[in-house]
Amino acid sequence: MTEYSVEMLAEKMERGDFFVPDYQRAFTWESERKSRFLESLIIGLPIPFLFFWESESGKLEIVDGSQRLRTIHEYVLGDFEFRGLEELPSLNGTRFADLPAARQRKILNRSIRGIVLNEHADEQARFDLFERINTGSKGANTAEVRRGALGGPFQSLVIELAASDILKELAPVSSKSQRERIPEELVARFFAYGDGLDAYSESPSKFIFDYTKQMNRLFEEDPDLVDRYRQRFMATMTFVQRVFPYGFRKGPTAQTTPRVRFEAIAVGSHLAILQRPELAAATPDVSGWLEGDAFQLVTTSDAANVKSKLQRRLDFVRNALLEA
Repeated sequence: MTEYSVEMLAEKMERGDFFVPDYQRAFTWESERKSRFLESLIIGLPIPFLFFWESESGKLEIVDGSQRLRTIHEYVLGDFEFRGLEELPSLNGTRFADLPAARQRKILNRSIRGIVLNEHADEQARFDLFERINTGSKGANTAEVRRGALGGPFQSLVIELAASDILKELAPVSSKSQRERIPEELVARFFAYGDGLDAYSESPSKFIFDYTKQMNRLFEEDPDLVDRYRQRFMATMTFVQRVFPYGFRKGPTAQTTPRVRFEAIAVGSHLAILQRPELAAATPDVSGWLEGDAFQLVTTSDAANVKSKLQRRLDFVRNALLEA
């Protein structure tokens, strides 16, 4: 564990000592959130750990904390102005350069703790430590943990597809769920469950972690798998878009997507198409069962991760589509 001063972090960002992965560049805090973070830093509230991965070249890849680091850099060495501060309203509209020298020094001397894992730590060690750090602060979900512990071509594909327009249309999520990377969790489950549940033991996080680790290796050995899995996902989403009137939502006005409903429809549709490929171009009638009690029963969230219940909801949709 290392203590970094705000001054050191800003200077390291300026020099390019920290590497921000492409998948993190798309996520940018709005001005108000940047202001709230900096306000917390200034008044001395606890700041979550920074988490880095040290490559063989010695460069530090930011695994968790890129928004915080970019905000610090923008404030200390840029022209960021505070907006919407509540605890320190007198700072609204000011920049770092506007502060008296004594106050600048106090801010620069604030410290944030960071963890650096080197290239000798294997994926499981990265997973365990990242999960432990985040659970102690904000309770990281498994999608965030996999980002921190598992980099690779399959994980990159999951991130890409989670940001696709068609998924946003069919499976809307709240802003909070978006920040927690729930779309990535949905995509990962689509692939993992679609490839079979033989190794599943009622622990989705471990099952999908092991699956992601395996798929990263397979994608590296056979790069053609990237396009094949991308096509699988897009073909299934296109089918759902055509056949299911509300996508993965419960109704026309719903603004969120129940995970168990997504699993049932997405994976069940894929399995049906896999068994009968001509179904991909068909438009089977789902009105007879989509709103029925039987489907509602298998997509209840109660004990949803029990293997038998998971298999039951996948089979329900697959069989219903094959029999339509």
